[in-house]
Amino acid sequence: MPGAHAVGEDVRVTDDSWKASLDALGRLLRSQRIAAGLTLRDLAERTGVSNAYLSQLERGMHEPSLSVLRAVSLALDVPLASLLTRAGVLEDDDGGAPGMRETEAAILRDPELSEPHRIALLSVYRSFVPPRR
Repeated sequence: MPGAHAVGEDVRVTDDSWKASLDALGRLLRSQRIAAGLTLRDLAERTGVSNAYLSQLERGMHEPSLSVLRAVSLALDVPLASLLTRAGVLEDDDGGAPGMRETEAAILRDPELSEPHRIALLSVYRSFVPPRR
C-alpha cells in the first residue's frame, strides 16, 4: 500500500501543515528544555532518547512517537496534553492548554516575541506564581 509504514519505522514528514506543527512542537520542546535549564545531553539522560534524535525533534525533522513525547514531557515536568496543545498539534476548545494560565498562553501566542523573549518572560512570570497542576 503506497504511503504505508511499518510500526516503529521512522517517518520523514512531507505534508506542509503537519510539518508546520512539527516545527512548532520542536521549537516548544527546545524552549521548555532551555527554560528548565537542561542541555540536550541532560534531556537525553533523563529520557533515554539520544541527544542527536532530540536535536532532530527540536528542528522538526522527525515525527516523534507517543512514548518519546511522554518521556520528554515527564523529563520537562510538562503535561503531555499541554505540550501538544501549546504546539498546535492538539486543539483545545477554550483557546489555551489545560492547566495553562491566560498570561502564559498570551506570551506563547504573541508574534512580536522571539523565542528567547518567550523563554525569559515565561521564566520570570512563573517565578512569581505558584505552580499549577
